[in-house]
Amino acid sequence: MAKPTLQQLRYFLSAARHKTLSAAAEAEHIAQPSLSEQIRRLEGSLGVSLFTRTNRELQLTEAARLLLPLAERALAEVDNLAEAVREVRTLQGGTVSFGTFNSAHLYLLTGLIRDFHWQYPKVKIRVVGLNSSEVADAVRSGELEAGLVQLPVDDRGLSIGHPVLKDEVVYVSAEPKRLQRPITIEELAVAPLILSEARWSDSDPLRKVMTERAQHAGVTLDPVAEVEFQTHALELAAQGVGDSLVSYHVAKSMLETHGMGYVPLEPPVDEYFAFITRQNGALSPATKEFMKHANRHISLLRATSGREHQ
Repeated sequence: MAKPTLQQLRYFLSAARHKTLSAAAEAEHIAQPSLSEQIRRLEGSLGVSLFTRTNRELQLTEAARLLLPLAERALAEVDNLAEAVREVRTLQGGTVSFGTFNSAHLYLLTGLIRDFHWQYPKVKIRVVGLNSSEVADAVRSGELEAGLVQLPVDDRGLSIGHPVLKDEVVYVSAEPKRLQRPITIEELAVAPLILSEARWSDSDPLRKVMTERAQHAGVTLDPVAEVEFQTHALELAAQGVGDSLVSYHVAKSMLETHGMGYVPLEPPVDEYFAFITRQNGALSPATKEFMKHANRHISLLRATSGREHQ
């Protein structure tokens, strides 16, 4: 048996409201026979009569009186659904669902979120700052729609864009005598190192690069401390606990206030960052627009950087 359609319910409500089929047809801008046919089909699908037809006007049957509030509610829900989708499409609603590496707030996220909110104040923003490997897992599982991560990451089930940002690892210290020249892996092996990404040491791109470099040189990196965040490592270095390896943009955002300096590694270690999404996954308008804003802020970051990181 055919189920009632939204059009049939709308014509039924119009007929109930206007009391005649001709008036309802005029209000709905269709021919009266077409409206009458749709109401007959509605009655057939429900197995009841909805109107008692008199010479003057339509009278609702008991079944029609029961149907009336249900039909009104059904059409209202559809209207609400359409309005919600319209709000998302026009960025008058919806939610950004995005992940980044955990130090992005130091030089990218604050301005990005501020500007996006100013332009789209009705859009909710959920940005999770995690290790890049964890962001990749969250995008892969559908917990997040997209992310900006440091490469490489496990690309199973993911679409990875071209790198949008290039950074460089630098060695930071509060001791000027340790910053006379670029530092080699052999010197790092005997330095008082504080390394970040303690939880993700096996999958963190920098940790993997430095471990491979040390193995090739026949030395071992033996940090005096391991912490989760680059910012924490920098704070400890500022207190004289040791020295650390951080991204240039992180160092640039903090060193002036912490009284430290930096030198590059020899040979250099570059870091590349790219947007990721789930393969065959659809992006909401809010997240898609947020990524466009992120691209613009990254372009500005490259343009205003004191070094070449593009």
